[in-house]
Amino acid sequence: MATSKQPDDTEAVVNPMDSEGLYPDPEKLIEEETINLEVLRKLVGESLIEVNQLDRPLVLEICKFAALLEATEIASSHPLDGKIVITAFFEASTRTRLSFESAVLRLDGKVISIPDAKTTGVAKGESLADIGEMLNAYGDLVVMRHTRRESVDEIREKLRIPLVNAGNGSSHHPTQALADWYAILKWKPELKLGAKSGKKLHLGILGTPGSMRAVRSFLQMSLLFKDVIGKMSIVSEMADPLGAEIDHELENSGVDYHITNDINEVVSDLDVIYMNSIAFLGDSYRTLDARYRLHKGSELKKDAVVLHPLARLDELHPSLDDTHHNLYFTQAHGAVFIRQALMISILNRFDRLPKNIPAK
Repeated sequence: MATSKQPDDTEAVVNPMDSEGLYPDPEKLIEEETINLEVLRKLVGESLIEVNQLDRPLVLEICKFAALLEATEIASSHPLDGKIVITAFFEASTRTRLSFESAVLRLDGKVISIPDAKTTGVAKGESLADIGEMLNAYGDLVVMRHTRRESVDEIREKLRIPLVNAGNGSSHHPTQALADWYAILKWKPELKLGAKSGKKLHLGILGTPGSMRAVRSFLQMSLLFKDVIGKMSIVSEMADPLGAEIDHELENSGVDYHITNDINEVVSDLDVIYMNSIAFLGDSYRTLDARYRLHKGSELKKDAVVLHPLARLDELHPSLDDTHHNLYFTQAHGAVFIRQALMISILNRFDRLPKNIPAK
C-alpha cells in the first residue's frame, strides 16, 4: 500500500480514495493485541445516549475494534445479516445518517430510514413515545437525531429495542466523540497507554461546550484521557461557554484548563485543535466563532492536527485540506468503522466475525 510521510517521518496509510490530509494506519492501534470481547459485551442490548455511560477501557476497545474493522475485510461474513436498523433523523444530517447507513449496509444489514420529520406522524402531532412503540415492531435498533434535548427521554418511554443517540438538540452526540478519539488514537497510538506513554497534549477546543453537542461530547470523552492532557484551552466568544454541568466536570477532573476569546493567544502551542461553528439553539442554527478562523497561514505547530465534526463554515479554510494538519477527513471516514463496531456489539453479532479475527 502506498504511504505518505507525517512530519516526524513515520509512515501513514494513504486513503484508497486519495482524499487529502493525514491518514494514520489503523493497524498501528491494534499491533500485537487482541480485541477484548468481554469488555465489548457490556454494550450488548444497551442504548448509547451520552458519553458519560462509557469508561476508558470500553472506549479503547471500541476504537481497537473499529481499527480492526477498518483494516480487515469482514463484509463477506455478513455480521448484520437479518438485522434491521432504523435511522430516524428528525433533524437534517449528511455525514451522520449516511455513515450509519453505510456501516449497516456494508455489514449486510438492512436499513429503514426517516430522513425528514415532515414525512412522519410528528407532522400531524403524534408523540415520540407512540412512534417508539411502533418502532419496536419494525427493527432491531434505532439511531435517532432530533432537534430537542428531551427527545431521547420521550421516545424511550415506550421504545424497548436499543437506541443510539445521533444528536439530541444541544445535549449529546456520543458516537461523534468516539469517532473523534478514534482519529486521535490512530494518530498517536501510544496514548492508549495513558500516563505511561509520556505524552502530554495541549488540547484546544474552539467552540462552546454548553451549547454545541459535538464539542460537549468531545470534551467529556477527553476527560477519560485526562492523564495524557497537559493542558486544555477553550476558545469561545461566549462569556460562559461551559455551562454549570461541564464546568463542574472540568473542575472535578483536575485538568489544567483556561478559557480565552483569542485563538492567537494559544494556537502556536496546541497539539490538537478541535473546532466547530454550528450550534442548535432553541429552534434554529446559530454560527459561533466565525472570527476564529484557521487557514494554511495560521501559526500551527509543525505536527499539530485539526479535528472538525463538519459541516464547516468560514472557521476552517479549505487551504488546510492538503496539509498534514488535516485529521478531519480521516475523522469523518473513520466514523463508519466506529459505528460498525458499536452495532456489532449492541446487536451481539460477535459470532459472525471471521474466525481469524484476533479477539478473545
